[in-house]
Amino acid sequence: MIRDTIKQATITAMKAGEKDRTAALRLISAKIKDRDIEQRTAAKPMEDDALVIDTLQKMAKQRRESIEMYQQGGRTELADKEQAELVVIEEFLPQQLSEDETRAIIETIKAELGATGMKDMGKVVAELKARHGTELDMGKASGLVKVALA
Repeated sequence: MIRDTIKQATITAMKAGEKDRTAALRLISAKIKDRDIEQRTAAKPMEDDALVIDTLQKMAKQRRESIEMYQQGGRTELADKEQAELVVIEEFLPQQLSEDETRAIIETIKAELGATGMKDMGKVVAELKARHGTELDMGKASGLVKVALA
């Protein structure tokens, strides 16, 4: 389980005296605990690894957005800190599909669903997320779907 890997990495980082890495790993653990608490009241709780991956994907997306904003604002030291956290977060995410692989999958789903235009975008994105949500940055993927259906 990914959760156990994160705990082990935290212990290793603490023993090695890697303060920044330890802080990032503790932040990840805290976010996962927050999601655990949210899941207690959920009608349909997520599977453990799915919950961890979803949490990590959201954290990675937030870091990418923050990096972009900090760079635009000329705050490179803050952008560097966010980049360092992003590297740690991405360590625990499954390998992401390449853009070419994503396009091929989109074409397959488009053919299966009989999608022809922009009105079918929601169906294609939903199916793409259901099949490959953990392996994709859905922000980029939805842009590729839009291009494929245009």
